[in-house]
Amino acid sequence: MKRHAGAVLSSIKIDKHADKKISIQLYMALRDLLLTGALTPGDRLPATRTLAQEIRVSRTTVIDAIDRLISEGLLEARVGAGTFVSDALHARLEPRPKPSSNDNIKAIPRLSHASKHAIPDFKVRTRLPHKSQAFVTALPALDAFPMAQWAKLSARHWRKDRDDIAGYGEPFGFTPLREAIARQLNASRGIKCAPEQIFITNGAQRAFSLIGGMLVNPGEPIWFENPGAIGARNAFVAIGAQPIPVDVDTEGLCVEDGLKKAPHFRLAFVTPSHQQPLGNVMSLSRRLALMKAASEADAMIVEDDYDGEFYYGDQPPPTLKSIDTHDRVIYVGTFSKSLFPALRLGFLLAPEGLVESFERIFLTWLSGVPTVTQAMVAEFMDEGMFATHIRTMRQVYKERHDTLMGAASSLAGDIDLQPTSSGFHAVGLTNANLDEQQIVSETAARGITTAPLSRYSLADIQQRGLVLGFGSANPDDIRKGIQALKDVLPKCRLA
Repeated sequence: MKRHAGAVLSSIKIDKHADKKISIQLYMALRDLLLTGALTPGDRLPATRTLAQEIRVSRTTVIDAIDRLISEGLLEARVGAGTFVSDALHARLEPRPKPSSNDNIKAIPRLSHASKHAIPDFKVRTRLPHKSQAFVTALPALDAFPMAQWAKLSARHWRKDRDDIAGYGEPFGFTPLREAIARQLNASRGIKCAPEQIFITNGAQRAFSLIGGMLVNPGEPIWFENPGAIGARNAFVAIGAQPIPVDVDTEGLCVEDGLKKAPHFRLAFVTPSHQQPLGNVMSLSRRLALMKAASEADAMIVEDDYDGEFYYGDQPPPTLKSIDTHDRVIYVGTFSKSLFPALRLGFLLAPEGLVESFERIFLTWLSGVPTVTQAMVAEFMDEGMFATHIRTMRQVYKERHDTLMGAASSLAGDIDLQPTSSGFHAVGLTNANLDEQQIVSETAARGITTAPLSRYSLADIQQRGLVLGFGSANPDDIRKGIQALKDVLPKCRLA
Protein backbone atom coordinates (compact mmCIF):
# COMPACT_ATOMS: atom_id res chain seq x y z
CA MET A 1 0.00 0.00 0.00
CA LYS A 2 1.30 3.44 -0.94
CA ARG A 3 1.86 5.78 1.99
CA HIS A 4 0.64 9.33 2.28
CA ALA A 5 3.70 11.48 2.98
CA GLY A 6 1.91 14.03 5.15
CA ALA A 7 3.28 12.75 8.46
CA VAL A 8 6.88 12.79 7.22
CA LEU A 9 6.58 16.25 5.70
CA SER A 10 5.23 17.70 8.93
CA SER A 11 8.77 17.36 10.29
CA ILE A 12 10.03 20.09 7.95
CA LYS A 13 11.13 23.19 9.84
CA ILE A 14 11.50 26.55 8.09
CA ASP A 15 13.54 29.34 9.68
CA LYS A 16 12.04 32.58 8.36
CA HIS A 17 14.83 34.60 9.98
CA ALA A 18 17.67 32.68 8.32
CA ASP A 19 19.82 34.20 5.56
CA LYS A 20 18.87 31.33 3.23
CA LYS A 21 15.68 31.99 1.27
CA ILE A 22 12.55 30.12 2.37
CA SER A 23 12.10 28.57 -1.09
CA ILE A 24 15.64 27.16 -0.97
CA GLN A 25 15.15 25.85 2.59
CA LEU A 26 12.02 23.99 1.53
CA TYR A 27 13.57 22.61 -1.65
CA MET A 28 16.62 21.29 0.24
CA ALA A 29 14.49 19.85 3.06
CA LEU A 30 12.30 17.94 0.62
CA ARG A 31 15.34 16.77 -1.33
CA ASP A 32 17.01 15.49 1.85
CA LEU A 33 13.86 13.52 2.78
CA LEU A 34 13.86 11.97 -0.69
CA LEU A 35 17.55 11.10 -0.89
CA THR A 36 17.79 9.75 2.68
CA GLY A 37 14.85 7.39 2.15
CA ALA A 38 12.46 9.09 4.56
CA LEU A 39 10.18 9.44 1.56
CA THR A 40 10.05 6.33 -0.59
CA PRO A 41 8.98 5.66 -4.19
CA GLY A 42 5.20 5.73 -4.52
CA ASP A 43 4.56 7.96 -1.50
CA ARG A 44 1.90 10.57 -2.28
CA LEU A 45 2.49 14.22 -1.34
CA PRO A 46 -0.32 16.36 0.06
CA ALA A 47 -1.89 18.99 -2.19
CA THR A 48 0.27 22.12 -2.51
CA ARG A 49 -2.27 24.24 -0.67
CA THR A 50 -2.41 21.76 2.21
CA LEU A 51 1.37 21.48 2.46
CA ALA A 52 1.73 25.26 2.42
CA GLN A 53 -0.72 25.58 5.30
CA GLU A 54 0.98 22.83 7.32
CA ILE A 55 4.48 24.28 7.16
CA ARG A 56 3.24 27.90 7.08
CA VAL A 57 4.76 29.12 3.84
CA SER A 58 3.18 30.50 0.68
CA ARG A 59 1.72 28.13 -1.90
CA THR A 60 3.98 29.70 -4.54
CA THR A 61 7.01 28.63 -2.48
CA VAL A 62 5.72 25.04 -2.32
CA ILE A 63 4.93 24.96 -6.04
CA ASP A 64 8.40 26.24 -6.91
CA ALA A 65 10.14 23.60 -4.77
CA ILE A 66 7.99 20.77 -6.17
CA ASP A 67 8.57 21.97 -9.76
CA ARG A 68 12.33 21.77 -9.19
CA LEU A 69 12.11 18.27 -7.79
CA ILE A 70 9.89 17.14 -10.68
CA SER A 71 12.43 18.52 -13.14
CA GLU A 72 15.16 16.53 -11.34
CA GLY A 73 13.11 13.34 -11.63
CA LEU A 74 12.68 12.91 -7.87
CA LEU A 75 8.94 13.59 -7.96
CA GLU A 76 6.36 12.95 -10.65
CA ALA A 77 2.93 14.45 -11.29
CA ARG A 78 0.23 11.92 -12.19
CA VAL A 79 -2.80 13.25 -13.98
CA GLY A 80 -5.87 13.27 -11.75
CA ALA A 81 -3.99 11.61 -8.88
CA GLY A 82 -1.52 14.12 -7.49
CA THR A 83 2.25 14.30 -6.93
CA PHE A 84 4.20 11.17 -5.98
CA VAL A 85 7.75 10.21 -5.13
CA SER A 86 9.20 8.94 -8.39
CA ASP A 87 9.85 5.24 -8.92
CA ALA A 88 13.17 6.30 -10.45
CA LEU A 89 14.32 7.10 -6.90
CA HIS A 90 15.05 3.36 -6.45
CA ALA A 91 18.12 3.67 -8.65
CA ARG A 92 19.38 6.72 -6.79
CA LEU A 93 19.07 5.06 -3.40
CA GLU A 94 21.00 1.91 -4.34
CA PRO A 95 24.33 1.93 -2.49
CA ARG A 96 27.29 2.60 -4.72
CA PRO A 97 30.47 0.59 -4.23
CA LYS A 98 33.20 2.61 -2.60
CA PRO A 99 36.32 2.90 -4.74
CA SER A 100 39.35 1.12 -3.31
CA SER A 101 42.41 3.10 -2.42
CA ASN A 102 44.12 1.62 -5.47
CA ASP A 103 41.54 3.07 -7.88
CA ASN A 104 42.93 5.96 -9.86
CA ILE A 105 39.89 8.18 -9.36
CA LYS A 106 40.17 11.91 -9.01
CA ALA A 107 37.98 13.68 -6.50
CA ILE A 108 35.23 15.85 -7.94
CA PRO A 109 36.29 19.52 -7.71
CA ARG A 110 34.44 21.65 -5.20
CA LEU A 111 31.91 24.09 -6.53
CA SER A 112 32.67 27.77 -6.22
CA HIS A 113 30.80 29.77 -3.59
CA ALA A 114 28.97 31.59 -6.39
CA SER A 115 27.78 28.30 -7.93
CA LYS A 116 26.67 26.84 -4.60
CA HIS A 117 24.65 29.99 -3.95
CA ALA A 118 23.18 30.27 -7.46
CA ILE A 119 22.22 26.71 -8.38
CA PRO A 120 19.49 26.20 -5.73
CA ASP A 121 18.14 29.67 -6.53
CA PHE A 122 17.62 29.08 -10.26
CA LYS A 123 14.03 29.11 -11.47
CA VAL A 124 13.06 25.98 -13.38
CA ARG A 125 12.22 26.79 -16.99
CA THR A 126 9.47 24.99 -18.89
CA ARG A 127 10.78 22.16 -21.04
CA LEU A 128 9.48 23.16 -24.44
CA PRO A 129 8.46 20.49 -26.96
CA HIS A 130 10.37 20.31 -30.23
CA LYS A 131 7.24 20.71 -32.30
CA SER A 132 4.52 23.32 -32.57
CA GLN A 133 1.44 22.86 -30.41
CA ALA A 134 -0.97 24.86 -28.27
CA PHE A 135 -0.03 26.69 -26.01
CA VAL A 136 3.76 26.63 -26.13
CA THR A 137 5.32 29.95 -25.14
CA ALA A 138 8.36 31.61 -26.74
CA LEU A 139 8.07 29.56 -29.95
CA PRO A 140 7.37 31.50 -33.17
CA ALA A 141 5.28 30.34 -36.13
CA LEU A 142 7.82 27.98 -37.64
CA ASP A 143 5.18 26.76 -40.10
CA ALA A 144 5.11 30.27 -41.63
CA PHE A 145 8.89 30.76 -41.89
CA PRO A 146 10.17 31.05 -45.52
CA MET A 147 12.36 27.98 -45.27
CA ALA A 148 12.80 27.66 -49.06
CA GLN A 149 14.21 31.19 -49.20
CA TRP A 150 16.49 30.43 -46.28
CA ALA A 151 17.76 27.24 -47.94
CA LYS A 152 18.59 29.12 -51.16
CA LEU A 153 20.39 31.78 -49.13
CA SER A 154 22.44 29.11 -47.36
CA ALA A 155 23.36 27.38 -50.63
CA ARG A 156 24.41 30.69 -52.19
CA HIS A 157 26.79 31.37 -49.31
CA TRP A 158 28.54 28.02 -49.65
CA ARG A 159 28.72 27.83 -53.47
CA LYS A 160 31.65 30.22 -53.65
CA ASP A 161 34.91 30.69 -51.81
CA ARG A 162 34.17 32.53 -48.58
CA ASP A 163 37.34 33.13 -46.63
CA ASP A 164 35.49 35.88 -44.76
CA ILE A 165 33.09 33.42 -43.13
CA ALA A 166 35.13 30.21 -42.96
CA GLY A 167 37.84 31.46 -40.64
CA TYR A 168 37.72 32.88 -37.13
CA GLY A 169 34.98 35.47 -36.82
CA GLU A 170 35.23 39.13 -35.94
CA PRO A 171 35.27 39.49 -32.15
CA PHE A 172 32.44 42.07 -31.98
CA GLY A 173 30.32 40.35 -34.63
CA PHE A 174 30.16 40.22 -38.43
CA THR A 175 30.38 43.86 -39.57
CA PRO A 176 27.65 43.67 -42.25
CA LEU A 177 25.25 42.23 -39.65
CA ARG A 178 26.06 44.97 -37.13
CA GLU A 179 25.40 47.54 -39.84
CA ALA A 180 22.11 45.86 -40.84
CA ILE A 181 20.90 45.74 -37.21
CA ALA A 182 21.72 49.42 -36.69
CA ARG A 183 19.69 50.32 -39.80
CA GLN A 184 16.79 48.10 -38.70
CA LEU A 185 16.69 49.61 -35.19
CA ASN A 186 16.61 53.10 -36.63
CA ALA A 187 13.87 52.29 -39.14
CA SER A 188 11.54 50.13 -37.01
CA ARG A 189 12.30 50.86 -33.35
CA GLY A 190 13.22 54.56 -33.43
CA ILE A 191 16.74 53.98 -32.11
CA LYS A 192 19.62 55.99 -33.55
CA CYS A 193 22.93 54.22 -33.05
CA ALA A 194 26.21 53.43 -34.76
CA PRO A 195 27.13 49.88 -35.87
CA GLU A 196 30.09 50.08 -33.49
CA GLN A 197 27.62 50.07 -30.57
CA ILE A 198 26.19 46.68 -31.65
CA PHE A 199 27.78 43.50 -30.22
CA ILE A 200 26.66 40.08 -31.47
CA THR A 201 26.05 37.42 -28.81
CA ASN A 202 25.09 33.78 -28.62
CA GLY A 203 21.47 34.60 -27.79
CA ALA A 204 19.98 37.17 -25.44
CA GLN A 205 20.88 35.12 -22.33
CA ARG A 206 24.57 35.47 -23.15
CA ALA A 207 24.09 39.21 -23.45
CA PHE A 208 22.51 39.34 -19.99
CA SER A 209 25.40 37.36 -18.51
CA LEU A 210 27.98 39.67 -20.08
CA ILE A 211 26.17 42.80 -18.91
CA GLY A 212 25.78 41.46 -15.39
CA GLY A 213 29.38 40.30 -15.17
CA MET A 214 30.66 43.69 -16.31
CA LEU A 215 28.40 45.97 -14.27
CA VAL A 216 27.20 44.15 -11.15
CA ASN A 217 29.22 43.02 -8.15
CA PRO A 218 28.13 39.90 -6.21
CA GLY A 219 25.35 40.77 -3.80
CA GLU A 220 24.40 44.05 -5.46
CA PRO A 221 20.65 44.60 -5.97
CA ILE A 222 18.97 44.44 -9.37
CA TRP A 223 15.39 45.58 -9.83
CA PHE A 224 13.50 42.76 -11.51
CA GLU A 225 9.89 42.67 -12.65
CA ASN A 226 7.69 40.36 -10.56
CA PRO A 227 6.46 38.32 -12.31
CA GLY A 228 9.26 38.43 -14.84
CA ALA A 229 11.47 36.65 -17.37
CA ILE A 230 12.88 33.43 -15.92
CA GLY A 231 15.93 33.06 -18.19
CA ALA A 232 17.15 36.61 -17.61
CA ARG A 233 16.74 36.25 -13.86
CA ASN A 234 18.82 33.05 -13.90
CA ALA A 235 21.56 34.79 -15.89
CA PHE A 236 21.90 37.50 -13.24
CA VAL A 237 21.65 35.06 -10.33
CA ALA A 238 24.52 33.09 -11.87
CA ILE A 239 26.88 36.07 -11.55
CA GLY A 240 25.92 36.60 -7.91
CA ALA A 241 23.50 39.51 -8.27
CA GLN A 242 20.57 39.92 -5.88
CA PRO A 243 17.29 40.20 -7.82
CA ILE A 244 14.80 42.48 -6.06
CA PRO A 245 11.20 41.57 -6.96
CA VAL A 246 9.48 44.80 -8.00
CA ASP A 247 5.71 44.86 -8.46
CA VAL A 248 4.19 45.18 -11.93
CA ASP A 249 0.78 46.65 -12.77
CA THR A 250 -1.01 47.73 -15.95
CA GLU A 251 1.53 50.56 -16.42
CA GLY A 252 4.55 48.27 -16.08
CA LEU A 253 7.27 48.24 -13.45
CA CYS A 254 6.22 50.12 -10.28
CA VAL A 255 9.17 52.47 -9.78
CA GLU A 256 7.97 53.58 -6.34
CA ASP A 257 7.98 49.96 -5.16
CA GLY A 258 11.53 49.55 -6.42
CA LEU A 259 12.69 52.69 -4.63
CA LYS A 260 11.08 51.49 -1.42
CA LYS A 261 12.76 48.06 -1.60
CA ALA A 262 16.19 48.98 -3.00
CA PRO A 263 16.81 52.72 -3.53
CA HIS A 264 20.51 52.13 -4.24
CA PHE A 265 19.97 49.57 -7.00
CA ARG A 266 22.79 48.82 -9.43
CA LEU A 267 20.72 47.84 -12.44
CA ALA A 268 17.06 47.48 -13.50
CA PHE A 269 15.85 44.78 -15.89
CA VAL A 270 12.63 45.60 -17.75
CA THR A 271 10.51 44.45 -20.70
CA PRO A 272 8.70 47.74 -21.40
CA SER A 273 7.24 47.04 -24.87
CA HIS A 274 5.52 43.78 -23.87
CA GLN A 275 5.98 42.88 -20.21
CA GLN A 276 7.06 39.30 -19.74
CA PRO A 277 4.74 37.56 -18.99
CA LEU A 278 1.75 39.86 -18.27
CA GLY A 279 1.88 41.59 -21.66
CA ASN A 280 1.43 45.19 -20.44
CA VAL A 281 3.12 48.17 -22.10
CA MET A 282 5.05 50.46 -19.77
CA SER A 283 3.47 53.93 -19.65
CA LEU A 284 5.44 57.04 -20.57
CA SER A 285 5.24 58.38 -17.01
CA ARG A 286 6.76 55.13 -15.66
CA ARG A 287 9.50 55.20 -18.28
CA LEU A 288 10.46 58.74 -17.31
CA ALA A 289 10.32 57.86 -13.60
CA LEU A 290 12.57 54.83 -14.21
CA MET A 291 15.08 56.95 -16.13
CA LYS A 292 15.11 59.52 -13.32
CA ALA A 293 15.58 56.83 -10.64
CA ALA A 294 18.45 55.23 -12.57
CA SER A 295 20.18 58.58 -13.06
CA GLU A 296 19.91 59.47 -9.36
CA ALA A 297 21.15 56.02 -8.26
CA ASP A 298 23.91 55.97 -10.92
CA ALA A 299 22.36 52.72 -12.14
CA MET A 300 21.94 51.18 -15.59
CA ILE A 301 18.79 49.80 -17.25
CA VAL A 302 18.63 46.64 -19.36
CA GLU A 303 15.79 46.75 -21.89
CA ASP A 304 14.82 43.32 -23.21
CA ASP A 305 12.88 43.92 -26.45
CA TYR A 306 12.28 40.23 -27.11
CA ASP A 307 9.21 40.48 -29.39
CA GLY A 308 8.70 44.20 -29.96
CA GLU A 309 8.45 43.79 -33.76
CA PHE A 310 5.10 42.02 -33.49
CA TYR A 311 2.39 44.54 -32.71
CA TYR A 312 -1.27 44.60 -33.74
CA GLY A 313 -1.98 48.34 -33.88
CA ASP A 314 -0.86 51.03 -36.30
CA GLN A 315 2.28 51.90 -34.33
CA PRO A 316 4.61 49.69 -32.28
CA PRO A 317 5.16 50.44 -28.59
CA PRO A 318 8.15 52.81 -28.29
CA THR A 319 11.42 51.48 -26.95
CA LEU A 320 12.93 52.81 -23.75
CA LYS A 321 16.22 53.30 -25.60
CA SER A 322 14.60 55.70 -28.07
CA ILE A 323 14.01 58.24 -25.25
CA ASP A 324 17.27 57.54 -23.41
CA THR A 325 18.79 61.02 -23.08
CA HIS A 326 21.12 60.01 -20.23
CA ASP A 327 22.75 57.00 -21.97
CA ARG A 328 21.55 54.70 -19.19
CA VAL A 329 19.85 51.98 -21.29
CA ILE A 330 21.51 48.85 -22.64
CA TYR A 331 19.17 47.48 -25.30
CA VAL A 332 19.09 43.70 -25.90
CA GLY A 333 17.50 42.03 -28.92
CA THR A 334 17.16 38.51 -30.27
CA PHE A 335 16.39 36.75 -33.54
CA SER A 336 14.87 33.75 -31.74
CA LYS A 337 11.37 35.21 -32.02
CA SER A 338 11.65 37.14 -35.30
CA LEU A 339 13.31 34.23 -37.17
CA PHE A 340 13.73 30.98 -35.21
CA PRO A 341 15.30 29.89 -31.87
CA ALA A 342 17.91 27.47 -33.27
CA LEU A 343 19.90 30.41 -34.64
CA ARG A 344 21.01 31.24 -31.07
CA LEU A 345 21.63 34.77 -32.28
CA GLY A 346 21.21 37.89 -30.17
CA PHE A 347 22.83 41.28 -29.73
CA LEU A 348 23.28 44.11 -27.29
CA LEU A 349 23.40 47.83 -28.00
CA ALA A 350 25.91 49.48 -25.70
CA PRO A 351 25.69 53.13 -24.64
CA GLU A 352 28.54 55.13 -26.15
CA GLY A 353 30.25 55.41 -22.77
CA LEU A 354 30.48 51.62 -22.44
CA VAL A 355 31.53 50.71 -25.99
CA GLU A 356 35.25 50.59 -25.20
CA SER A 357 34.67 48.40 -22.13
CA PHE A 358 32.53 45.95 -24.11
CA GLU A 359 35.17 45.87 -26.86
CA ARG A 360 37.81 44.87 -24.33
CA ILE A 361 35.57 42.07 -23.02
CA PHE A 362 34.66 40.78 -26.48
CA LEU A 363 38.33 40.78 -27.52
CA THR A 364 39.04 38.17 -24.83
CA TRP A 365 36.67 35.51 -26.19
CA LEU A 366 35.39 34.22 -29.55
CA SER A 367 31.69 34.59 -30.20
CA GLY A 368 29.80 31.30 -30.27
CA VAL A 369 27.71 32.41 -33.26
CA PRO A 370 29.05 30.94 -36.54
CA THR A 371 30.06 33.67 -38.95
CA VAL A 372 28.11 32.03 -41.77
CA THR A 373 24.92 32.34 -39.70
CA GLN A 374 25.60 36.02 -39.14
CA ALA A 375 26.33 36.52 -42.85
CA MET A 376 23.06 34.83 -43.85
CA VAL A 377 21.00 36.97 -41.45
CA ALA A 378 22.77 40.12 -42.69
CA GLU A 379 21.88 39.31 -46.30
CA PHE A 380 18.33 38.34 -45.27
CA MET A 381 17.99 41.83 -43.81
CA ASP A 382 19.80 43.75 -46.55
CA GLU A 383 17.72 42.22 -49.36
CA GLY A 384 14.46 43.19 -47.67
CA MET A 385 13.45 39.63 -46.81
CA PHE A 386 13.51 40.33 -43.07
CA ALA A 387 11.15 43.32 -43.34
CA THR A 388 8.79 41.33 -45.56
CA HIS A 389 8.87 38.41 -43.14
CA ILE A 390 8.08 40.66 -40.16
CA ARG A 391 5.09 42.19 -41.97
CA THR A 392 3.80 38.69 -42.86
CA MET A 393 4.24 37.44 -39.31
CA ARG A 394 2.33 40.38 -37.85
CA GLN A 395 -0.66 39.26 -39.89
CA VAL A 396 -0.17 35.61 -38.87
CA TYR A 397 0.06 36.47 -35.17
CA LYS A 398 -2.87 38.89 -35.38
CA GLU A 399 -5.04 36.08 -36.79
CA ARG A 400 -3.89 33.64 -34.11
CA HIS A 401 -4.32 36.24 -31.38
CA ASP A 402 -7.87 36.99 -32.52
CA THR A 403 -8.65 33.25 -32.73
CA LEU A 404 -7.43 32.76 -29.15
CA MET A 405 -9.36 35.72 -27.77
CA GLY A 406 -12.55 34.61 -29.53
CA ALA A 407 -12.31 30.97 -28.49
CA ALA A 408 -11.34 31.83 -24.90
CA SER A 409 -14.54 33.79 -24.40
CA SER A 410 -16.14 30.40 -23.65
CA LEU A 411 -13.91 30.20 -20.53
CA ALA A 412 -15.07 33.54 -19.10
CA GLY A 413 -15.57 33.42 -15.35
CA ASP A 414 -13.10 30.55 -15.00
CA ILE A 415 -10.20 31.83 -17.10
CA ASP A 416 -10.28 35.46 -18.21
CA LEU A 417 -7.81 36.24 -21.00
CA GLN A 418 -6.09 39.60 -20.62
CA PRO A 419 -5.76 41.86 -23.67
CA THR A 420 -2.34 42.20 -25.28
CA SER A 421 -1.25 44.49 -28.12
CA SER A 422 1.88 42.68 -29.28
CA GLY A 423 3.88 39.46 -29.08
CA PHE A 424 2.53 35.93 -29.26
CA HIS A 425 1.48 34.95 -25.77
CA ALA A 426 -1.36 36.03 -23.50
CA VAL A 427 -2.18 35.57 -19.82
CA GLY A 428 -5.41 33.99 -18.66
CA LEU A 429 -6.21 34.88 -15.04
CA THR A 430 -7.86 31.96 -13.26
CA ASN A 431 -10.75 31.92 -10.83
CA ALA A 432 -9.63 31.51 -7.21
CA ASN A 433 -11.49 28.18 -7.08
CA LEU A 434 -9.23 26.61 -9.72
CA ASP A 435 -5.92 24.80 -9.10
CA GLU A 436 -3.56 26.11 -11.78
CA GLN A 437 -1.04 23.29 -11.21
CA GLN A 438 -3.69 20.65 -11.79
CA ILE A 439 -4.79 22.45 -14.96
CA VAL A 440 -1.19 22.24 -16.22
CA SER A 441 -1.05 18.50 -15.46
CA GLU A 442 -4.46 17.70 -16.94
CA THR A 443 -3.84 19.61 -20.17
CA ALA A 444 -0.36 18.07 -20.54
CA ALA A 445 -1.97 14.64 -20.60
CA ARG A 446 -3.96 15.84 -23.61
CA GLY A 447 -0.93 17.15 -25.50
CA ILE A 448 -1.47 20.78 -24.52
CA THR A 449 1.37 22.80 -22.99
CA THR A 450 0.40 25.47 -20.46
CA ALA A 451 2.58 27.35 -17.98
CA PRO A 452 1.38 28.55 -14.57
CA LEU A 453 1.83 32.26 -13.95
CA SER A 454 3.41 31.42 -10.58
CA ARG A 455 6.42 29.96 -12.42
CA TYR A 456 7.42 33.51 -13.42
CA SER A 457 7.26 34.95 -9.91
CA LEU A 458 10.23 35.87 -7.75
CA ALA A 459 8.02 36.45 -4.72
CA ASP A 460 4.34 35.95 -3.97
CA ILE A 461 2.02 37.59 -6.47
CA GLN A 462 -1.69 38.14 -6.13
CA GLN A 463 -2.56 36.97 -9.64
CA ARG A 464 -3.15 33.30 -10.45
CA GLY A 465 -3.33 32.17 -14.01
CA LEU A 466 -1.85 30.55 -17.09
CA VAL A 467 0.52 31.85 -19.75
CA LEU A 468 -0.76 30.74 -23.15
CA GLY A 469 1.45 30.94 -26.22
CA PHE A 470 -0.34 31.18 -29.56
CA GLY A 471 2.52 31.88 -31.96
CA SER A 472 3.38 28.33 -32.94
CA ALA A 473 -0.17 26.90 -33.10
CA ASN A 474 -2.46 27.28 -36.10
CA PRO A 475 -6.05 28.51 -35.54
CA ASP A 476 -7.51 24.97 -35.50
CA ASP A 477 -5.01 23.86 -32.84
CA ILE A 478 -5.78 26.97 -30.79
CA ARG A 479 -9.52 26.22 -30.83
CA LYS A 480 -8.87 22.56 -29.91
CA GLY A 481 -6.57 23.69 -27.11
CA ILE A 482 -9.24 25.98 -25.65
CA GLN A 483 -11.74 23.13 -25.81
CA ALA A 484 -9.28 20.86 -23.98
CA LEU A 485 -8.90 23.55 -21.30
CA LYS A 486 -12.65 23.79 -20.96
CA ASP A 487 -12.95 20.00 -20.65
CA VAL A 488 -10.46 19.70 -17.77
CA LEU A 489 -11.74 22.58 -15.64
CA PRO A 490 -14.36 20.53 -13.74
CA LYS A 491 -11.54 18.26 -12.48
CA CYS A 492 -9.44 21.22 -11.37
CA ARG A 493 -11.83 22.93 -8.97
CA LEU A 494 -10.71 23.19 -5.37
CA ALA A 495 -12.91 21.56 -2.79
